[in-house]
Parts: sequence; C-alpha cells; structure tokens
Amino acid sequence: MTETYRGHCFCGGVEIEARGAPQAMGYCHCGSCRAHSGGPVNAFTLWKADDVKVTRGEDRLANYNKTDFSGRRYCADCGGHVMVDHPSLGMIDVHAAIIPDLHFQPAVHLHYQETVLPMKDGLPKYRDFPVDVGGSGEMMAE
Repeated sequence: MTETYRGHCFCGGVEIEARGAPQAMGYCHCGSCRAHSGGPVNAFTLWKADDVKVTRGEDRLANYNKTDFSGRRYCADCGGHVMVDHPSLGMIDVHAAIIPDLHFQPAVHLHYQETVLPMKDGLPKYRDFPVDVGGSGEMMAE
C-alpha cells in the first residue's frame, strides 16, 4: 500500500497530499532558498510532480518565479510556504516542515558553497547540484 502524506500552509487554507516516497531529501543552502524561507538553510523533500497534489485551497496559492528553474508556491492568505515546482526536473519540492508525518531523513546538502550555517553531519555536500540535474557534481568538505 502506498503511503500518503498530508500537509498544509501556516493557516491551513492550502492542503497538499504527497503519495509514495520522496525521490530525495536534504538541505539546500542557496541564497534564494534562504531568502525565501527566512532561515539559514531549507529542508527539502523532492517528489515526482505526479505524486503531489493540492487537495484544498488551490485558488489561494500564489506563485513567484525568480528563475525558470523554481516556481515558489505559497498561501496568499498567510504567506506560508508550501512547495517549489521544478518543471525542468518534473519534480516538486514540498517543504519538509509542512509534512509532519514524514520521517525526514536528509541524505545530501545542495549549494553548500553558499552556506551560512556549516553542518558537520557526514552527509555529501555538493558545491551546487549533482551532474544528473545540471550541476557541476563537485563535492565540498565539511
């Protein structure tokens, strides 16, 4: 049986479902994620786009695209962050914090060259992205 995870924005007006298991979980240290989240690092869960759906409040979702790579979606009522569409990858990043029943198991750090919060956790640290998603694949030391 496929697991279904439910989450919602800060006010609860937007609800999502994510089915199955994320393709990846980890931390993003890029300046865009930090600026949008208001935190020093962003915890992501990356899902196939077909495995994520908005079940309530689609009309409340606002969108901001700083680049073509990331469409940041948030509740227009409360400002709560919900997800980031990555159309070129066919993936959606659902912010880990809005899926309370998902056991977050980070496996990677992305954009570690931009970190403002060094983390010594033994996980791989990419300078930007892995090669298979358009990055250099270059690794960094803790």
